[in-house]
Amino acid sequence: MKKMTLYDLDLKNKRVLMRVDFNVPIDDAGQITDATRIEQSLPSIQYILNQGARLILMSHLGRPKGKNNPKYSLKPCATLLSKLLNQDVPLAPDCIGDATQMHVDAMKPGSVLLLENLRFHAAEEKPEEDPNFATSLANLGECYVNDAFGTSHRKHSSTYVVPSLFPKKAAAGFLLEKEISFLSPLVMNPKRPFAAILGGAKISTKLGAIKSLLGKIDALYLGGGMVFTFLKAKKIPIGNSLCDHDLEEEAAHILKACEEKAINVHLPKDILIANNISEDAETRLVNIKDGIPDGWTGVDIGPETIEDYFKSLESAATIFWNGPMGIFEIPIFANGTNTLALQLGKLSATTIAGGGESVAAINKLGVGKNYSHISTGGGASLEFIEFGHLPGIDALSNR
Repeated sequence: MKKMTLYDLDLKNKRVLMRVDFNVPIDDAGQITDATRIEQSLPSIQYILNQGARLILMSHLGRPKGKNNPKYSLKPCATLLSKLLNQDVPLAPDCIGDATQMHVDAMKPGSVLLLENLRFHAAEEKPEEDPNFATSLANLGECYVNDAFGTSHRKHSSTYVVPSLFPKKAAAGFLLEKEISFLSPLVMNPKRPFAAILGGAKISTKLGAIKSLLGKIDALYLGGGMVFTFLKAKKIPIGNSLCDHDLEEEAAHILKACEEKAINVHLPKDILIANNISEDAETRLVNIKDGIPDGWTGVDIGPETIEDYFKSLESAATIFWNGPMGIFEIPIFANGTNTLALQLGKLSATTIAGGGESVAAINKLGVGKNYSHISTGGGASLEFIEFGHLPGIDALSNR
C-alpha cells in the first residue's frame, strides 16, 4: 500500500484524531440494531490505545442537515463502545469549541473521547462554507487516521480537508487498509471467472459502476428494483414496478455492450409480484416472458431465477454482490435476498459483499463469517471499483 498506515505513525503519548464510521441503525428506543461498523473499528482503536495514545474519535450519524438534533446524537455509540472496550468513553458536547477542547486537554494516555456528530455542522458536508471548521477539528490532534471507508468517497471536511492539514502524519486505519486490499484486485486483476451481482432500487445510483465493471467482469446478475429498467428496455411489460424511464436507452446500451464483450447477462426468469407493498399483500409468481400485468409490482426474484443464478455462480472464482434482490425489508418479499446471502457464503469463490442492504441481510442471518470480505461501504465500494481510488484515501500521506 502506497499510503501511510497505523504502523508508520509514532503514536506514543500523541493525540490521535481518527475518523470512524459509526453511522449505525438506531431504533426508536435509542438502541443500536446493528453494531457491525463499530465492531469493525475495534482493531484500530485497540492498537492505538495499546501504544499509549489519547484517541479522539469523530463520526457522523444520519442526516441532521447541519443542525444539532438530539435524535442523531452519537450517545448510543459512546455507550456501546464503552462496553466493548471495557472502559469509559465520554461523549464530547460538540465536535469543536471550547467545551470540547477542555475534554481533550483532560485526556490521559490510553483514554478515548468520542466527539459529537460532525454533521451537526453544515461545514462537514460543505467544507467551502466554513474552512475554519476543518482547522478546528485538526487542532484537536497531533496525527490523523482514517478508518471510515464508508465515507471516504465524499470530499467532506473530516475525510478530505482535515488529513491535508497533517502532512506526513495522515494514515489509513486497519479497516480502511483491509477494504483497499480486498477491493483493489477487483480493479486491477480479479481471479476469473469474475461475476457481479447488482440489485437495489435504482439503476441511476449504480450506472457508473456498471459501466466500469463491464471492462472487468465475465458475468452480470441483475435483481432488485433496478432490474425493471432493463426489462423495460427489452420491451417486457413491468406493470407498476419501479423504473428509471429516462435510463431505458442507457440500459439497452449496457445490455448491447455486454453482448459485444461476451459478458453473460443473467436476468430473472420469474418474478414475485404483489398487488401492493405491504405484509398482507396478495402475491403470485409470473414468468418473465409473460411480463407483469398492470396494477401489479415486481417485489422479488422467483425460485426459478434463484436456481438459475446459483447453478452458474458455482463456477465463479470471484463474486462481488451489491444490493438486495427485492424489497427485503418486508419478510414475504425477502426470499431472494436471504437465499442469496445464505448460498453465496457456501461457494468456494472469493466472495465480497458491499452495500448497506446486502450487509444487513447477511448480518441478520449471521453468515458474515462465511464471506471473504464484508465491505463497510456500499457507495464507497462501488466508486472504488469504478475509479480505483477515493478522495478520502487520496488525501492521506504517502509513505
